[in-house]
Amino acid sequence: MSLKYTVDHEWVKLEADDVVLVGITNHAQEQLGDVVFVELPEIDTAFGQGDDISVIESVKAASELKAPVSGSVVAVNELLADEPNIVNDDPLDAGWFCRIKLSDPSELDDLLDEDAYNATLS
Repeated sequence: MSLKYTVDHEWVKLEADDVVLVGITNHAQEQLGDVVFVELPEIDTAFGQGDDISVIESVKAASELKAPVSGSVVAVNELLADEPNIVNDDPLDAGWFCRIKLSDPSELDDLLDEDAYNATLS
């Protein structure tokens, strides 16, 4: 599956067993500037779609990562604790934030494809 997006500039990628990888878009990291700190969610924490799940601090501002889907955190990207700049260097791959086990897989249908997401940026 290709990436799906939110209007809040998060992306998700469906992996196996209803688990999604979650991160922020290239546009989001450009707007933030140099990321200097990431507060990751706790494993096994449950979130509803749209809940704040992480804090991203940059030289410009602090921002919240919103849960693009409902579910429970099953893994976090520990590398971001020591190297938050990975979010700037590779936001769509190595700069992922967490993996969420979906509680409602149908929520993926509400997310944007790449063309629809890009249309929100113009």
